[in-house]
Amino acid sequence: MSRDKSAILGMVIVGLFLLWALIQGIMEVLSGFFHDPRLGYALLPSNPFKIDFADELLPPSHSSLAMLFGTNALGESILSRMLYAMPRDAFVSLVIVLVAIVIGALLGITAGYRGGWVDTIIMRITDTFLSLPALVLVIAISIPLKASFSSVLIGLTIVWWPTYARFFRAQTLQVKARDYVESAKLYNVKPWALFFRYLFLNSVDPVIAYAALDFGNVILTYSTLAFLGIGITTPIPELGSMASNGLGYLPGDWWYSLFPGLAILIIVVGFVLVGDRFQDVINNRIEY
Repeated sequence: MSRDKSAILGMVIVGLFLLWALIQGIMEVLSGFFHDPRLGYALLPSNPFKIDFADELLPPSHSSLAMLFGTNALGESILSRMLYAMPRDAFVSLVIVLVAIVIGALLGITAGYRGGWVDTIIMRITDTFLSLPALVLVIAISIPLKASFSSVLIGLTIVWWPTYARFFRAQTLQVKARDYVESAKLYNVKPWALFFRYLFLNSVDPVIAYAALDFGNVILTYSTLAFLGIGITTPIPELGSMASNGLGYLPGDWWYSLFPGLAILIIVVGFVLVGDRFQDVINNRIEY
């Protein structure tokens, strides 16, 4: 990975994003646990929820860190609200991708290994989900559930697993014919060991490479939903909703939408750079 300058840039972006999300996320959890809101923004330049109409729509300024990206229509620091929002984006991406891998592995490996009518049923269900636009399907699932944050997580999970099921099925079809799988069956290896040790671990390499790219896709989709006003818990900030709220103030108060949108772009590009290079590494290892 270190031989590619773009991969290094991607690792720096992703590393900083995940490190900050972890640290700030812990502070926000502690804030709720101890019922002390100040812990949630102790590391931020300012209180992200402090409304001050005297500071309404101030442009970016170097006078203080809180004012570096300017303020919104309520006088809140845009930088502080962006930093407060990032742990939620990281949480959503990690949960959705990991759950999708688990569900995809269970269904995909089962379909590929068992074959026959089991394979047909699972793959027809998978094809049904894949035939529908992901964003439209998430919205259709979320709105009846009151478009809450939890409903968005449910919707994204339902939409995200089919791709991984296809990946695992394709790999299992190749792996199950290998000699070590046949030997394991002759030695009466326990079903869970056969599934995990012989099928899952020998099918997961290309899935890991795809997942590295997919984290950015989840963040982009989640931000798009927030941009549309779905899955928002007022007054908790989210990068997509921040960009949406500033649209009515363009082009004069350009910073309102620009910086949250730019943050989404940089984070997604970081995951793309890492995932693209990681695919090369994984593919070389498979060929070797």
